[in-house]
Amino acid sequence: MRADAVRNRGLLIEVALDAFTHEKDVTLGAIAKKAGVGIGTLYRHFPTREALIEAVYRTELEKLCDAAPELLETHEPEAALREWMDRFIAYAATKRDLKEALQAVIALGINPFEHSRAKMTEAVQSLLTPLNARTEPMDLMALLIGVAQNGDPDQARRMLDLIMNGVLHDAAARSAPPASAPR
Repeated sequence: MRADAVRNRGLLIEVALDAFTHEKDVTLGAIAKKAGVGIGTLYRHFPTREALIEAVYRTELEKLCDAAPELLETHEPEAALREWMDRFIAYAATKRDLKEALQAVIALGINPFEHSRAKMTEAVQSLLTPLNARTEPMDLMALLIGVAQNGDPDQARRMLDLIMNGVLHDAAARSAPPASAPR
């Protein structure tokens, strides 16, 4: 794909994310106009509204999953996991904002979530492994989903602290030498 086509596609996805999360009945023409491209360019990349919605969702998922190895390169493992958990909460909020748009995609028989679980599990496992944590990735995901449904950012932060403490406690217990039997 040419550089300008890649740029236009990325810009359309970025504008569409903002539009789908803030405007109920935004038109594809309005998205193209805001992105500074013609409607033909939009349709060349995304032949249907549903294709654009699916691309927005998948792009957000990929950003979150791709962040795991990047965070491990730039942060200590504990800080990488915590930063990723914060990003997960933001991702979940975006997904919640895309709910209506995603329902239209699902109604057409398209499953935008089919690869989500495997990608997320892999990302979480990559963050847990350097900590030597036994925590199951899907258990952590279930906890994070619960936190993401909370509308209170301060409470969500405290809940993430609790989750992080649990993961770290598990890792410390796993790496601690076994206690000697009493004599």
